[in-house]
Amino acid sequence: MCQKVPPCQPNKGRGFSRRDSVFEIEIEPIFGILALYDVREKKKISENFYFDLNSDSMKGLLRAHGTHPAISTLARSAIFSVTYPSPDIFLVIKLEKVLQQGDISECCEPYMVMKEVDTAKNKEKLEKLRLAAEQFCTRLGRYRMPFAWTAVHLANIVSSAGQSDRDSDSEGERRPTWTDRRRRGPQDRTSSGDDACSFSGFRPATLTVTNFFKQEAERLSDEDLFKFLADMRRPTSLLRRLRPVTAQLKIDISPAPENPHFCLSPELLHVKPYPDPRGRPTKEILEFPAREVYAPHTSYRNLLYVYPHSLNFSSRQGSVRNLTVRVQYMAGEDPSQALPVIFGKSSCSEFTREAFTPVVYHNKSPEFYEEFKLRLPACVTENHHLLFTFYHVSCQPRPGTALETPVGFTWIPLLQHGRLRTGPFCLPVSVDQPPPSYSVLTPDVALPGMRWVDGHKGVFSVELTAVSSVHPQDPYLDKFFTLVHVLEEGAFPFRLKDAVLSESTVEQELRASLVALRLASPEPLVAFSHHVLDKLVRLVVRPPIIGGQIVNLGRVAFEAMAHVVSLVHRSLEAAQDARGHCPLLAAYVYYAFRLPGTEPSLPGGAPPVTLQPATLAHGPGRPASLYLARSKSISSSNPDLAVAPGSVDDEVSRILASKGIDRSHSWVNSAYAPGGSKAVLRRAPPYCGADPRQAIDRSSSRTSSYLEGSSSTPPATQPRPTVQKLLHEELALQWVVSGSAVREAVLQHAWFFFQLMVKSMALHLLLGQKLDTPRKLRFPGRFLDDIAALVGSVGLEVITRVHKDVELAEHLNASLAFFLSDLLSLVDRGFVFSLVRAHYKQVATRLQSAPNPAVLLTLRMDFTRILCGHEHYVTLNLPCCPLSPPASPSPSVSSTTSQSSTFSSQAPDPKVISMFELSGSFRQQHFLAGLLLTELALALEPEAEGASLLHKKAISAVHSLLCGHDADPRYAEATVKARVAELYLPLLSLARDTLPRLHDFAEGPGQRSRLASMLDSDTEGEGDMGGTINPSVAMAIAGGPLAPGSRASISQGPATAARSGCALSAESSRTLLVCVLWVLKNAEPALLQRWAADLALPQLGRLLDLLYLCLAAFEYKGKKAFERINSLTFKKSLDMKARLEEAILGTIGARQEMVRRSRERSPFGNQENVRWRKSVTHWRQTSDRVDKTKDEMEHEALVDGNLATEASLVVLDTLEIIVQTVMLSEARESILGAVLKVVLYSLGSAQSALFLQHGLATQRALVSKFPELLFEEDTELCADLCLRLLRHCGSRISAIRTHASASLYLLMRQNFEIGNNFARVKMQVTMSLSSLVGTTQNFSEEHLRRSLKTILTYAEEDVGLRDSTFAEQVQDLMFNLHMILTDTVKMKEHQEDPEMLIDLMYRIARGYQGSPDLRLTWLQNMAGKHAELGNHAEAAQCMVHAAALVAEYLALLEDSRHLPVGCVSFQNISSNVLEESAISDDILSPDEEGFCSGKHFTELGLVGLLEQAAAYFTMGGLYEAVNEVYKTLIPILEAHRDYKKLAAVHGKLQEAFTKIMHQSSGWERVFGTYFRVGFYGARFGDLDEQEFVYKEPSITKLAEISHRLEEFYTERFGEDVVQIIKDSNPVDKTKLDPQKAYIQITYVEPHFDTYELKDRVTYFDRNYGLRTFLFCTPFTPDGRAHGELPEQHKRKTLLSTDHAFPYIKTRIRVCHREETVLTPVEVAIEDMQKKTRELAFATEQDPPDAKMLQMVLQGSVGPTVNQGPLEVAQVFLAEIPQDPKLFRHHNKLRLCFKDFCKKCEDALRKNKALIGPDQKEYHRELERNYSRLREALQPLLTQRLPQLLAPNTAGFRNSLNRASFRKADL
Repeated sequence: MCQKVPPCQPNKGRGFSRRDSVFEIEIEPIFGILALYDVREKKKISENFYFDLNSDSMKGLLRAHGTHPAISTLARSAIFSVTYPSPDIFLVIKLEKVLQQGDISECCEPYMVMKEVDTAKNKEKLEKLRLAAEQFCTRLGRYRMPFAWTAVHLANIVSSAGQSDRDSDSEGERRPTWTDRRRRGPQDRTSSGDDACSFSGFRPATLTVTNFFKQEAERLSDEDLFKFLADMRRPTSLLRRLRPVTAQLKIDISPAPENPHFCLSPELLHVKPYPDPRGRPTKEILEFPAREVYAPHTSYRNLLYVYPHSLNFSSRQGSVRNLTVRVQYMAGEDPSQALPVIFGKSSCSEFTREAFTPVVYHNKSPEFYEEFKLRLPACVTENHHLLFTFYHVSCQPRPGTALETPVGFTWIPLLQHGRLRTGPFCLPVSVDQPPPSYSVLTPDVALPGMRWVDGHKGVFSVELTAVSSVHPQDPYLDKFFTLVHVLEEGAFPFRLKDAVLSESTVEQELRASLVALRLASPEPLVAFSHHVLDKLVRLVVRPPIIGGQIVNLGRVAFEAMAHVVSLVHRSLEAAQDARGHCPLLAAYVYYAFRLPGTEPSLPGGAPPVTLQPATLAHGPGRPASLYLARSKSISSSNPDLAVAPGSVDDEVSRILASKGIDRSHSWVNSAYAPGGSKAVLRRAPPYCGADPRQAIDRSSSRTSSYLEGSSSTPPATQPRPTVQKLLHEELALQWVVSGSAVREAVLQHAWFFFQLMVKSMALHLLLGQKLDTPRKLRFPGRFLDDIAALVGSVGLEVITRVHKDVELAEHLNASLAFFLSDLLSLVDRGFVFSLVRAHYKQVATRLQSAPNPAVLLTLRMDFTRILCGHEHYVTLNLPCCPLSPPASPSPSVSSTTSQSSTFSSQAPDPKVISMFELSGSFRQQHFLAGLLLTELALALEPEAEGASLLHKKAISAVHSLLCGHDADPRYAEATVKARVAELYLPLLSLARDTLPRLHDFAEGPGQRSRLASMLDSDTEGEGDMGGTINPSVAMAIAGGPLAPGSRASISQGPATAARSGCALSAESSRTLLVCVLWVLKNAEPALLQRWAADLALPQLGRLLDLLYLCLAAFEYKGKKAFERINSLTFKKSLDMKARLEEAILGTIGARQEMVRRSRERSPFGNQENVRWRKSVTHWRQTSDRVDKTKDEMEHEALVDGNLATEASLVVLDTLEIIVQTVMLSEARESILGAVLKVVLYSLGSAQSALFLQHGLATQRALVSKFPELLFEEDTELCADLCLRLLRHCGSRISAIRTHASASLYLLMRQNFEIGNNFARVKMQVTMSLSSLVGTTQNFSEEHLRRSLKTILTYAEEDVGLRDSTFAEQVQDLMFNLHMILTDTVKMKEHQEDPEMLIDLMYRIARGYQGSPDLRLTWLQNMAGKHAELGNHAEAAQCMVHAAALVAEYLALLEDSRHLPVGCVSFQNISSNVLEESAISDDILSPDEEGFCSGKHFTELGLVGLLEQAAAYFTMGGLYEAVNEVYKTLIPILEAHRDYKKLAAVHGKLQEAFTKIMHQSSGWERVFGTYFRVGFYGARFGDLDEQEFVYKEPSITKLAEISHRLEEFYTERFGEDVVQIIKDSNPVDKTKLDPQKAYIQITYVEPHFDTYELKDRVTYFDRNYGLRTFLFCTPFTPDGRAHGELPEQHKRKTLLSTDHAFPYIKTRIRVCHREETVLTPVEVAIEDMQKKTRELAFATEQDPPDAKMLQMVLQGSVGPTVNQGPLEVAQVFLAEIPQDPKLFRHHNKLRLCFKDFCKKCEDALRKNKALIGPDQKEYHRELERNYSRLREALQPLLTQRLPQLLAPNTAGFRNSLNRASFRKADL
């Protein structure tokens, strides 16, 4: 049965349910009524749904009274709507039964007492009851009595249904709501408000209601019901105390399906789909919303509900106790005129002529809860009335007594003064039958000779409610409709309420009524808005003729229209779209509006015709189905006619039919199809070939057409004198002359009036058959003057309001632009352009004084964008030419001025350059394109305010236009597209000049003007045609085309290469670049070539920069990047834009793109082509969903890949054009160098196979034509090229490998031919391969070997060089490369073992000791690997070594003071660096070609390496080393006078020193943890019995490294092979299993000799340059690690490494090991010294730390059990040792204890000063402990050793020196 809906709009979602089962005992038929009630609003919110679940045998009891039941009355399921969900909604179920003798309590008794289980016991009683029931049914079957009721609290059902699925038999079935309420606890009651209850998405639930309450005769009214319901929600409900009637009713509740089958509307009409008329139906139950719902009537509804409330017959004498009321709808006074319009209930006929209220037994003043639903006739007359007859029903059959006795009569006439009467009535009741002609009077009139109950007082209370789309039920609307109707009928005099209107007074009344429309209540006004507007339009267009005089109501009707539109807007504010348009009003213009008097008919009586593809203006009679007020699409043209295809006729029809087609994509409906400029896209008009009249009927909207019938409009053909005005002329005139109040209202909703005017103009042209009239003659001059005045005044309003009410200004601006855009299709284009120009001038004038010009510019940008969105934008811009699409049939001003233009097929004007600049002639010739590009130029001005928004708007406007052109089938041909591209040529210059402010996609310092600056050596802006726009010129542009004499070119003023100004965002930059690529792709290559030839050198450089940036911006990032973006929650997705870029650039094809878009439905359903949704355009960015599916990401990556390929290919084509242009110029070297750099960049980025084949071909051509580029100029290019080619030689795709191998081979061959020696290429290739191998992860060695083999084959088979040494040299080179690859294979094996990998790279680098270039390459590879692993200190060391290597080489070349003298200069940074000096002169001959030729072997290279080293040191937190690096770097920078870099360096130094200060204690930066790792076992190969010190990240635990190594080697050797040796004792190899691999890991600490500590002062010093490490192993003579004090020994092991940490790798081999053993007494001395140091540290700490101090004190003086200070003293100091060698130790320990006692005393003193009163007792306890300790130690410390004073003999050693320890056998 039930319901549900979202709380927002009036369109209702629903829920739905069904019921089964009944009382435990079945005696008689029971009938149910179900409805929804809102307790908070105290309102019944649905009509009744009647059902019964009686068995056939029960229904049989009523056979005597019933006709055959209609199928519609057998419904057991219903759909309820709830517009305003609330937690206070109850589903109330009332049960009735057949009337019987006795009150309700008596009748309920059996149901309360008897149970099904007791059936046998009560058999006789049941039989008796059934017999009685049968008698009552036979006699009283037509009457009912109230029986029982219950209620279900919906919020509980919905919320718990949402939580858990329930089954009808499950434990969780719904029990009655009150017990349920108690079970659910109090938290439910706290939620209040609409948000607490949503009925939209709950799971279906089955509810079992088991308890019903008997009805109480005195409390049947709705007021009582609301009290019960409110009480029911309280936990202490009184209802719980009542004894329930037990029954079982099951109800299924679920959300309503989208399209339910077998559904009946509230009027009992079948709602499709209705598969079988015999199926049991589901009823839609009419909602009575709790609050107003603003929606127009869209279907016919005319229902009346009658609610009898109460009757008071207490004063009536006689037998009037069992009272019932009969209701009849009478069409006259004769009893036979009762109409069958009362809806039946359940199991009865569909409609009845009479209905009765239930009877309350023996009650003279009954209350009623009955609802009678009536279907009102479409035309209600004065005689129609409701007749109420009151009967006394005798329940007991008595002889001579009638079953029913009439005891009273009353009635309600339904019309009063032509209005339907509704509302509450309290009626007097007549005892006698009413007299004749009673129906036109009300019962309140005391008719003579009639007797009345209670002296004519009101005794019967009844209420009428109408739900009608015929009767407005609003006095103001009623009066307005009535007056309009009277004028149309001309039936005077006429009675209006109490006044009689004659022709003389009706005008005044009508004017008053129009003014009063604004007082109408909003709900009916919105409901009847279409009809009201129709009538107002009629009054404007057809002024009424009263008494032979034309009454001009234009002004007052216009004002009324403005107010009505305002009221409708206000009521539907929540439903407005982004542009502030009200959907209801937009739908009115789109579907419902028509010009009065143009009802469909065939002009000239022509017979109906079958539609041919004919232009609308031709043919003897216009086909009626072309009457377009309501049809959707009729673009159809005949190519054989003189009118050009795509003519205005189509435009007009489109405006008529589709007021909302997004103009920027109007190609969707276009008349051009692919294939020839004359081809036509034929679209069948709607209902082609059918009877046109049917077409009109079918396509008409569902708005209330019956309204016309109800107000009896005369047919249009009736011969009445009429005056015809034109709506658009009247609207324009009234708007221009309107007063301020009305004007304000109209301006708020200007869009509506503009659209109304445009549709009116279009209909006027169509119906007046004026479409073939020349445009200048279509509309009279006065109308155009009004339009001009109107546009001027609205434009002024936009400008003046922009600072007061921006939102209104924006809406007005857009409305005005759309209006002008529509005018372009209807009136003379020259006139429209003059309006546009005037508007531009208006804005320009204001801009000079505006406080915030950016807002105005933004508005003007929007204005331009909308204008340029015109369907025939291209035609409007281009003068005619065979190649371009045909122009309009009636050439307008702009198109007649320039027929002999560059679009003709003759050679273009020699001043090609002016086509590429926003010159005056360009803007004059291409008016709209000129406006758009001028706006873009202004937005890209560096000084522009509010720039980022302007950038985005301006660029996206151009972008969306190009999207449109690209997908437009009219411009599919390349030649046509080239013409279109010519409109945008100035974009190239614009983008080139904006270059410095575009987002830099090629990240990297100094990349911004990488090529331009290279070429811009001596011409600072000289001859630069594309400079900045100066402000005065900008103002001139802003005014639109001016007089030719005053025209100034935009390209003035010098251009500075790096202008300041607001940078463009990445998104805007990408969009702008995509537009540039589109123009480059589609423009005529010859034209581009001539343009390039005229460019100055710096400009050409900037153009190359732009191409470079294009490559960087669209580089393919790969799927992983998309997945990464997807995981970043708020990352801006470029999904939609990327798809469109794909569409523009065409790799996937525009057609598929359109198809895809058409499949994706608009978020606004079918409204997507309605005008007011113009803001929803295809190119708008999607709201960036984050959780994309895998398919979406696949698609996105595909789009991205296609876009990257297309962009790269366009760039390549453009480069080819530039190369052809500059081949003969003098400056070709510099340009070609720049071109090659762009080519190299393209080859280096991620590219598709398709592009690489073309790219490599271009590269080969460049190198073969201009070899000097590589071999005489910069080595940098050669190195880059080698690296790129080698990378592609290793490609997995064979085609790429083929091309790359060929390129590499030709490169070597050319190098050889030039100098018979290709040392340079050889060196570069070797270095490149090394670099590639070291840095690339997914590098395929196998594929590269194949390519090398191919190159070798080329060399062997090269006939031209057969006699030279070339082949040998190639072979030699290939051998070297194979060796490097072999190393690579090894590296691959160790990819997962970072230490081994770095070791291998280290070994390779050592192998290149004699080849500095390669060693440098490998050092950089190592640095990269370290940085990847997060080892910044090691990466920095690699860079220092590289810098030292370069310094050595530079020192050999020249002796410069400012340069380091070689490795020695770097000693302070690292002692390891000296190994770089091992290169002697005989190995390194700097003069040999190809040696040390890389970019790093220069001063600049050295600076770069040092800067990188400093950066790595900073990242690693080694700030002190940063200083050392800069000490070497600063002199070089000073020598170069590079103050900018010096400033940066000193800034970085300041940061480093500040950090050192702030982190002085060292705890804030932890440098590393060291472990000794020993490998044992043959499985380790080279590593067997090797020991290393590993440097691990700071705070690595022993367990971590142990786990890491164990896991790694287990994976390598297999399970159960690797074992970790847990102790750190010396390993005995003989005891190990040879099949296993053993790893011993020990934590070690840096160790410093005493003399070293003097220099190593800071924390950094003690963690840098470490070579010696220490670890200690405790042991006892019997082999245990720990024992008693006298036997506890300790072994100290010192390890020395080959190099100092940090080094260029993280593990260094141990080269020396030294062990010493400490005796127990020496161990004790060390322990005591350590304890004393801890005490001293805690005491002297600043600031003092009381907690730490107390902890140390407690450990020192507390009474400890094992091995505390006291026990140590007792063990070692109790007796003087026997061995004189131990005297020294004994004495040393004694002194340690003395020192210890002193420190304890100091600590106690300090603690006393620190503690608070709460710790005094604790302190006293510490002092007591200390006293005991001192007393115990006293005797032990006073012993004297006499020998101590004896002179030292030769046999004694200095036992305090490390050398005095007994050396263990190593």
